[in-house]
Amino acid sequence: MPDVVLGVGEAMRRREFIAVIGTATAWPFVARAQQPNIPLVGFLNVGSSDGYRPMAAAFRQGLQETGYVEGQNFAIEYRWGEGQSDRLPPMIADFIHRQVAVIAATSTPAALAAKSATKTVPIVFETGGDPIQLGLVTSLSRPSGNVTGVTQLNGQVVPKALEVLHELLPTAKTVALLVNPADPAVAEDQTREAMSAARMLGLELHVLKASTEVQLEAVFANLSQSQISGLVIGPEAFFTSHTGQLVALAVRHKVPTVYRGREFAAAGGLVSYGTNPENSYHLAGVYTGRVLKGEKPADLPVQQASKFELYINLKTAKALGITVPLPLSGRADEVIE
Repeated sequence: MPDVVLGVGEAMRRREFIAVIGTATAWPFVARAQQPNIPLVGFLNVGSSDGYRPMAAAFRQGLQETGYVEGQNFAIEYRWGEGQSDRLPPMIADFIHRQVAVIAATSTPAALAAKSATKTVPIVFETGGDPIQLGLVTSLSRPSGNVTGVTQLNGQVVPKALEVLHELLPTAKTVALLVNPADPAVAEDQTREAMSAARMLGLELHVLKASTEVQLEAVFANLSQSQISGLVIGPEAFFTSHTGQLVALAVRHKVPTVYRGREFAAAGGLVSYGTNPENSYHLAGVYTGRVLKGEKPADLPVQQASKFELYINLKTAKALGITVPLPLSGRADEVIE
């Protein structure tokens, strides 16, 4: 086959065409190489995503208020333990391997697991327990090392919840507290505070335990056959993730129940009392943003929830034959009818 001889003009046009094609092919790789790396936040919780959607949204709002918008100048990945603490360590190991900028450990088991896994990666926790007693920090005002965060101090919530139950059921002598044995640090703290409060109120307190859906069913089935007049459910991630089931069980077995979180009363639960978890997650989001900006956890004092909220469902009270005292309803942040 004879050689094809191109004219000078054709040869130049061919070289220009090849150059254009080469540039177009290479451009996406150049663009990707020029994109700045954005920090990655690892969000870890022992509960499930369904029970924590409002809290996760509040966390992102806190970040946004510090200038961080998901997908624009930072990325976030969520890991959920689904109520099983033994799932947390490998999740944290993956975060560390991927060099996350901050670990947001938003439950007590998650905070403890993260604390034991790393002394270098910044950790912002959200917990219901006492951070000093849990060993997360040595001081609330001057947390040491790589850890800081927000506490709801739920150990203080349980005694107040018992008082609310006592106001609703003034003639009751025997009541119960439900805790999660899979979260022993929180369960022990709540039990200790509740026992002390029960003695002061002249109540006999039974401590019940459940960490699975099957155990929750069994607890309520036994309650309906016992002499226990009312129940306080300890604030805990597993229970928050099963609000719907707990409300349904309390209604089915006609057990007057006090819980933490407006969603419980809104879903048909009798009473909700405690700190606002969305506020705590919002504060944790703000702290995460400040750490991303370069502040050190050791320089950020642990924040404490200060506002307690009371929600009462009058329709449920009527169904249970309970007359809500006027002083109690007068203190409520919202009365649901």
